[in-house]
Amino acid sequence: QVQLVESGGGLVQAGGSLRLSCTASGLTFTSYTMGWFRQAPGKGREGVSCITWSGSVTYYTDSVKGRFTVSRDNHKNTLYLQMDSLKPEDSAMYYCAADDMRYTTQMCQNEALVNYWGQGTQVTVSS
Repeated sequence: QVQLVESGGGLVQAGGSLRLSCTASGLTFTSYTMGWFRQAPGKGREGVSCITWSGSVTYYTDSVKGRFTVSRDNHKNTLYLQMDSLKPEDSAMYYCAADDMRYTTQMCQNEALVNYWGQGTQVTVSS
Protein backbone atom coordinates (compact mmCIF):
# COMPACT_ATOMS: atom_id res chain seq x y z
CA GLN A 1 0.00 0.00 0.00
CA VAL A 2 0.99 3.63 -0.35
CA GLN A 3 3.02 5.10 2.49
CA LEU A 4 4.28 8.63 2.96
CA VAL A 5 6.65 8.85 5.90
CA GLU A 6 7.75 12.26 7.18
CA SER A 7 10.82 12.98 9.26
CA GLY A 8 12.95 15.89 10.36
CA GLY A 9 10.60 17.76 12.64
CA GLY A 10 11.60 18.95 16.08
CA LEU A 11 12.09 21.89 18.40
CA VAL A 12 14.10 24.86 17.18
CA GLN A 13 14.60 28.44 18.25
CA ALA A 14 13.22 31.32 16.22
CA GLY A 15 15.57 32.14 13.37
CA GLY A 16 16.75 28.55 13.12
CA SER A 17 16.37 25.97 10.38
CA LEU A 18 14.92 22.52 9.88
CA ARG A 19 14.77 20.19 6.91
CA LEU A 20 11.75 17.97 6.55
CA SER A 21 11.82 14.81 4.46
CA CYS A 22 9.02 12.64 3.13
CA THR A 23 9.83 9.23 1.71
CA ALA A 24 7.18 7.62 -0.46
CA SER A 25 6.59 3.95 -1.19
CA GLY A 26 3.90 1.96 -2.95
CA LEU A 27 3.39 4.51 -5.70
CA THR A 28 5.12 5.72 -8.84
CA PHE A 29 6.69 8.84 -7.38
CA THR A 30 7.07 10.65 -10.70
CA SER A 31 3.34 10.35 -11.35
CA TYR A 32 2.55 12.69 -8.48
CA THR A 33 2.74 16.30 -7.52
CA MET A 34 3.98 16.32 -3.94
CA GLY A 35 3.42 18.86 -1.24
CA TRP A 36 3.53 19.96 2.36
CA PHE A 37 0.57 21.04 4.46
CA ARG A 38 0.53 22.19 8.05
CA GLN A 39 -1.99 22.47 10.83
CA ALA A 40 -1.55 24.40 14.05
CA PRO A 41 -3.72 23.75 17.11
CA GLY A 42 -7.16 25.31 16.68
CA LYS A 43 -6.53 26.22 13.03
CA GLY A 44 -7.40 24.71 9.70
CA ARG A 45 -4.93 22.87 7.53
CA GLU A 46 -3.12 24.97 4.92
CA GLY A 47 -1.04 24.16 1.90
CA VAL A 48 2.51 25.35 2.55
CA SER A 49 4.38 24.31 -0.57
CA CYS A 50 3.89 22.01 -3.55
CA ILE A 51 6.09 20.80 -6.40
CA THR A 52 5.17 19.12 -9.68
CA TRP A 53 6.61 15.78 -10.72
CA SER A 54 9.62 17.26 -12.54
CA GLY A 55 10.23 20.06 -10.08
CA SER A 56 9.60 22.64 -12.78
CA VAL A 57 6.64 24.26 -11.02
CA THR A 58 6.50 25.13 -7.34
CA TYR A 59 4.00 26.86 -5.10
CA TYR A 60 4.53 28.60 -1.76
CA THR A 61 1.98 30.15 0.50
CA ASP A 62 2.73 33.84 1.03
CA SER A 63 3.84 33.52 4.63
CA VAL A 64 6.77 31.23 3.78
CA LYS A 65 8.01 32.76 0.52
CA GLY A 66 11.71 33.51 0.69
CA ARG A 67 12.18 31.33 3.78
CA PHE A 68 11.15 27.82 2.71
CA THR A 69 12.40 25.79 -0.26
CA VAL A 70 10.69 22.68 -1.58
CA SER A 71 12.57 20.07 -3.61
CA ARG A 72 12.34 16.43 -4.57
CA ASP A 73 14.70 13.60 -5.50
CA ASN A 74 12.85 11.30 -7.86
CA HIS A 75 15.59 8.68 -7.69
CA LYS A 76 15.12 8.42 -3.93
CA ASN A 77 11.32 8.86 -3.93
CA THR A 78 11.81 11.64 -1.43
CA LEU A 79 10.33 15.10 -0.97
CA TYR A 80 12.08 17.80 1.06
CA LEU A 81 11.19 21.08 2.70
CA GLN A 82 14.09 23.29 3.77
CA MET A 83 12.78 25.73 6.34
CA ASP A 84 14.97 28.71 7.24
CA SER A 85 14.41 31.79 9.38
CA LEU A 86 11.74 29.93 11.28
CA LYS A 87 9.17 31.88 13.26
CA PRO A 88 6.96 30.81 16.18
CA GLU A 89 3.96 31.03 13.87
CA ASP A 90 5.48 28.24 11.76
CA SER A 91 4.84 25.84 14.65
CA ALA A 92 2.46 23.12 13.47
CA MET A 93 2.10 19.52 12.47
CA TYR A 94 3.50 19.23 8.96
CA TYR A 95 2.00 16.68 6.58
CA CYS A 96 3.29 15.28 3.33
CA ALA A 97 0.73 14.85 0.55
CA ALA A 98 0.51 13.44 -2.97
CA ASP A 99 -1.78 14.35 -5.88
CA ASP A 100 -1.89 12.41 -9.16
CA MET A 101 -2.46 15.64 -11.14
CA ARG A 102 1.28 15.75 -11.60
CA TYR A 103 1.51 18.83 -13.83
CA THR A 104 -0.08 21.34 -11.43
CA THR A 105 0.31 22.55 -7.87
CA GLN A 106 -3.42 23.13 -7.36
CA MET A 107 -3.37 20.62 -4.52
CA CYS A 108 -1.80 23.27 -2.29
CA GLN A 109 -4.89 25.45 -2.63
CA ASN A 110 -7.43 22.63 -2.66
CA GLU A 111 -6.73 19.74 -0.34
CA ALA A 112 -9.68 17.84 -1.81
CA LEU A 113 -7.24 16.96 -4.61
CA VAL A 114 -4.94 15.07 -2.24
CA ASN A 115 -4.83 11.34 -2.95
CA TYR A 116 -2.53 10.33 -0.09
CA TRP A 117 -1.45 11.80 3.25
CA GLY A 118 1.43 11.11 5.56
CA GLN A 119 1.07 10.85 9.32
CA GLY A 120 2.79 14.15 10.03
CA THR A 121 5.85 15.46 11.82
CA GLN A 122 5.73 18.12 14.52
CA VAL A 123 7.61 21.39 14.15
CA THR A 124 7.85 23.66 17.18
CA VAL A 125 9.57 27.03 17.02
CA SER A 126 10.31 28.72 20.32
CA SER A 127 10.59 32.49 20.66
